[in-house]
Amino acid sequence: MNNWIPVIVILAVLAGGGYYAYRKIKRKVEDVSQALFGTDSLVEGWNKQADELAATPKSVSGMTRIFEPQIQRDFPDFNLVQFKNKAENMLVSALQAIDSGNVSLIRDASEELKAQVENRIEMNRSEGIREVYEKIRIHRTEISNYEKKQGKCIITFQSAVEHLHYKKKDGTVVSGDENRLEQTKYNVEVMYIQDEKIAKIDNAVGTTCPHCGAPVTNLGAMYCEYCGLAITPINLKVWTLHRFYEVDYNHV
Repeated sequence: MNNWIPVIVILAVLAGGGYYAYRKIKRKVEDVSQALFGTDSLVEGWNKQADELAATPKSVSGMTRIFEPQIQRDFPDFNLVQFKNKAENMLVSALQAIDSGNVSLIRDASEELKAQVENRIEMNRSEGIREVYEKIRIHRTEISNYEKKQGKCIITFQSAVEHLHYKKKDGTVVSGDENRLEQTKYNVEVMYIQDEKIAKIDNAVGTTCPHCGAPVTNLGAMYCEYCGLAITPINLKVWTLHRFYEVDYNHV
C-alpha cells in the first residue's frame, strides 16, 4: 500500500494542476467572450452577433451626388426616382423568379438578364436544388457607378437588401439559413446602347432619328446630326436592365 502513496500523490497533483489549468483557460475564454460580445459564453456571443448582423442593413456605395449630374448632362430627361424604382422592381422580381423557377415573373428586363436568371434556374434544377428567396426587402438604393465605353452607357445601381436565402436538396438545407435573415447588397446595371456597331450586343436597343432613320450616337442629342431635325429626347424606354449580381468577394 505504501508503494502506491507516491503514485496517488502524483495523480492528485496532476489532477489539481489539470483542474487549475482548465479553470484558468475557462476564465480566459470568458474574458475574451466578455470583451468581444459582452457575455461569458462564446456560443451565445456568436449567436448574438449573428442576430445583430441579420438586423443591420448593409451600407451601399452611394455615389449618386457625383454621378447624377454627369448623367443629367448626357441625358437631360433622366429621372432618378423612375430609374431607381425600375431597378428595384426588377431585382425583386428576378429573385422571386429564381425562387419560383419561373422566369416569366421578371419585370422590365433585357433578354440578356432573362437568360441570366433562366440559366440560374436550370442550374438549380440540374443539381436538384431548391433555391429560396423570402421576405425580400430593399432598404436603400443609390447610383454606385456610371461609365461610357465601347458604344454603351451603363448606370450601376447598388441596393442594400434583406431577405431569407437558403438552398435545399432532398429536404435538407445545404446552404444559408432558413430561420435567420440575411443582409446583403446587389448591383443592377441599366444600359443604353449609344452605338450598336461598337457595342456588338445582340438585341441591342439604341435609338434612331424618326425622320431619316439615322442612328443617334450623341448623348442627350436634341437634333439629328444627319438631317438636323428635332428628335425626341432620350427616355427610359431606350435603357435596358442588363444584368444584376450580388456584391461579394467576386463582385466588389
